[in-house]
Amino acid sequence: MSAALPLKVFPPLFNRYQNGQSFGTHVDNAIRQVPGTPYKIRTDLSATLFLNGPDEYEGGELVIEDTYGVQRIKLSAGHLVLYPSTSLHHVRPVTRGTRLASFFWIQSMVRDDARRSILFDLDLGIQRLERDPGHPSVVQLTGVYHNLLRHWSEVS
Repeated sequence: MSAALPLKVFPPLFNRYQNGQSFGTHVDNAIRQVPGTPYKIRTDLSATLFLNGPDEYEGGELVIEDTYGVQRIKLSAGHLVLYPSTSLHHVRPVTRGTRLASFFWIQSMVRDDARRSILFDLDLGIQRLERDPGHPSVVQLTGVYHNLLRHWSEVS
């Protein structure tokens, strides 16, 4: 929640890769329409939820290219990776077994990745300070967080 600040979530889709199947390098579409409805969302964030364990297949890594370099992701069942939809990404070929995943997109209340990152870092800092009950900076920083969120968010 803190990293995404979701406003709208696209209904999840599912994929199954096996026998050399993969998905080529791409950037996700900027706008997605929910099938059968007039509803559209802006895709600020992409999410992949791994539905089976990494020992159940070989290959099939989600590869994300971002400002921090190339990230190869293959998580345990039930774990999710969240990343900007503007990132180049692909799924490497599955060479053994079957890779099962769910994927979906999120329209954030805060459109800009950099601003969302600032809010996330500030929220994590506040959470750490809250472990020290009565810390005088908690109220002040919580106010800063909410004032930035108020200034940067788009809700309707």
